[in-house]
This record gives sequence, C-alpha cells and structure tokens, in this order.
Amino acid sequence: MKNYAIAIHGGAGTISKSSLTPEKEKAYKDALEQAIMAGHGVLQKGGSALDAVELAVLHLENTPLFNAGRGSVFTNEGKHEMDAAIMCGKTLDAGAVAGVRHIKNPVKLARKVMDKSEFVMLMGQGAEEFALNHDIEFAPAAYFYDEYRYQQLQDARESGKTQLDHSEKKKHKFGTVGAVALDMDGNVAAATSTGGMTNKKYSRVGDTPLIGAGNYANNKTCAVSCTGHGEFFIRAVVAYDVSCLMEYKGYTLQKACDEVVMKKLKSIGGDGGLIAVDTAGEVVLSFNSDGMYRASKLNDQETFTAIYKD
Repeated sequence: MKNYAIAIHGGAGTISKSSLTPEKEKAYKDALEQAIMAGHGVLQKGGSALDAVELAVLHLENTPLFNAGRGSVFTNEGKHEMDAAIMCGKTLDAGAVAGVRHIKNPVKLARKVMDKSEFVMLMGQGAEEFALNHDIEFAPAAYFYDEYRYQQLQDARESGKTQLDHSEKKKHKFGTVGAVALDMDGNVAAATSTGGMTNKKYSRVGDTPLIGAGNYANNKTCAVSCTGHGEFFIRAVVAYDVSCLMEYKGYTLQKACDEVVMKKLKSIGGDGGLIAVDTAGEVVLSFNSDGMYRASKLNDQETFTAIYKD
C-alpha cells in the first residue's frame, strides 16, 4: 500500500512555554488533534487529499483559538476580512477568496470557486455573491466576535500599528491555518485560511489566497501551506519556491524547505514557517520563529503534535 500523510498548522511566531498556561496549551493541542484526525480519516478511507485538507482546515476555522473563520481578528473598522485558498496537485486547479466578511468557512468557498467557476480568485462582495449562488453558509457578525480578539484591536488602535494575529507586546504570532496531504492515489493538495492582521486597513490581503505565495500543490513535487508575515512570503513566492527547488534543482523536500525558510526568507527579514508533504509521504514542518502550532500523521503511525521549537 502506498503512503498517505497529512500535516496541519495553526500559525507560527514567538510562542514560548511561559506565554501559554497548561490549560491553553492543552486546548491548542486538542484542537490540532481533532483537525488532523478529521483529515486523516478521509485519507484512511481512500478519500482524496483535496477533501482531507478542506476538512482539516474547516475544523481549524471552527475554533476561535486560531485566526481563521470563527477566530478571525478584527480590521481597523471592527470588521472581519478573511482569505482562503485550496489547490489540487494532480490538475493544478486552484480556488481562492479574499476579503470575505460573512462566510462561515472561507475554505469551503475557495473549494467551490475551484470546482464551480472558471476563475481562480474572487474577492469581497463578488465572492459573497458567488457564495449565495452556490449554497455556501453565511454567518452573522456575532458568530465571529471574540472578546480576546476585540481587545487585541483596542490595543492595536492605541499603538496605531497593525498587529500580526494576536500579538501582544513583542510576542508575535502569525495566525494562519493550513493543511497539506497525500492520498493513497499519490495526489497531493494544500489548503490555507486566515483572518489576516489585527487593525489592518485598506482591505489588505496577505499571502494566503495567492497561489504560489502562501499555498501551492503539484504532484511533480509537493504541497505547501505557509504561515508568517504575508508581505515577505509574497515577495519570496515561498510556496512555489519550495516546489521549484525540487523540480528544477532536484532538492529533497527537507532541503528545499530549509533553503527557503531558513535562508531566503530570513535574508529579506521574513519570519514564520510552512508545512509540506511530497508524493513519497515525507512531511516537513519548517519554521524560523520560536514556535508553530503543528501536527502531522503518516499512514496509521502515531500522531505528532507540537507548539514550541524544542
């Protein structure tokens, strides 16, 4: 039987043991476990990598612990603007949405854009109009409201700065969620979702919905989902760069990820991380920050979950 594998992330950044209570740490690990087991269940039954990453990300969107879907941070206007993307490694088909405000699960809308439209990316009101025509579930503003996130907005407004996810003082956490998977048929897929930056203005969009920057999948190489300061990931075209190093230079997945995350990205001031899986089932969880909420599972082996660097 061929290998099948899945990996997920819930954001990276300055995450130290002192910044999380034992109860909070357990809550994060439990959420990661539930999400990865949901996606793994799809693969275990012979389902597609696409379905697996969509379901895993949907689980992460549904918990307020992570900056995506229900846990999305507030914009400067006190609203929510969410982005998501999904990509199929077999066909290179992709779907993405940016700046949606009322979609319960943006990853589901991204999948619908891929499956039911001639486009790759839709944004704002147009994306929501498309959602209405394709039975995508909406949610009221109250669904996305979280008191902790709201206080982050107040702090950011006082400082006059944009903050990366639930940054507090100098502890930065980049709140994107994502999943990559390899199914039994040898196909890879990636999905990524985010609420963006606290206190962001002007409908800012980061790397998450940009195919090749924050999300990419190609059966020739690998599937990648990123989390970090989006502007740097866009400039470095991080997800596609990992794939290119494998396809054109013959790098292993680990070597390609190390080159991009630990060298190229850091050289321009970018921090964060990514998860990746290749068509052989190798999984890499790479980050240059102090921590990354992450989990992985190969075949029926024990599930790996971690938060901190060590």
